[in-house]
Amino acid sequence: MKKNNLIIGRQPLIEAIRSGREIDRILFGRTTSGESIGEIRKLAKEHHIPIQMVPPEKLGALTKANHQGVIAFAGLVQYMDLQEVIDHVVGSGGVPLFVMLDGVTDVRNIGAIARSALCCGAQALIIPDKGVGALNEEAMKSSAGALEKIQVCRVGSLLKAVDSLHLNGIKVFTSEMNAAARVFELPWVEPCCIVMGSEDNGVAPHLRKAADVHFTIPMTGDFDSFNVSVAAGIILYEAMKHRLP
Repeated sequence: MKKNNLIIGRQPLIEAIRSGREIDRILFGRTTSGESIGEIRKLAKEHHIPIQMVPPEKLGALTKANHQGVIAFAGLVQYMDLQEVIDHVVGSGGVPLFVMLDGVTDVRNIGAIARSALCCGAQALIIPDKGVGALNEEAMKSSAGALEKIQVCRVGSLLKAVDSLHLNGIKVFTSEMNAAARVFELPWVEPCCIVMGSEDNGVAPHLRKAADVHFTIPMTGDFDSFNVSVAAGIILYEAMKHRLP
């Protein structure tokens, strides 16, 4: 992370959050305490900003300035409210095609997924405030600029985001190795959101349960599975094919 993306100290961070500046994450030294820390925690919760507790030595390695036990990374992406994005897409005559990331931590995969999403007509990327790779310079580079163009929604709970999607008539699709439906058999012309899970554990059980449709990507041979960004590209291209005039 470039040094000019660091926000150093308590009051500068409070002012940055209050001014509407995007913050990717906040680092607290493990021994950090004080009234202003409680205020930062409250603001972080309100704005879905992840907080990470780290050894004081890590903060010292990031800057020689007086950090007061707090350093934050300024965001490179302008985060949007999910409901506002839905309203904008529908209001402009579009049919929602969103991508939700659950546990995808490799920033290169995130960048590649964002790139495929934008190329295939998806309007938004939904990410949780914790458990996902940072949208840093490497992610931006991997996305070839797509992360600057696609609307990114950071939410406190993916499950609550699914509820919001359902309330707006948007179905949730997720892939499973043993699902009966195949990717090219789905009603991609309908408003939908694709959930992509981590390569290790896939989509979390509670999200799989909340999904409306489960599908598989057919493969030849008995190899494990596609890389998550490749799988996302296949799924998104299939969605685009169904939506083309």
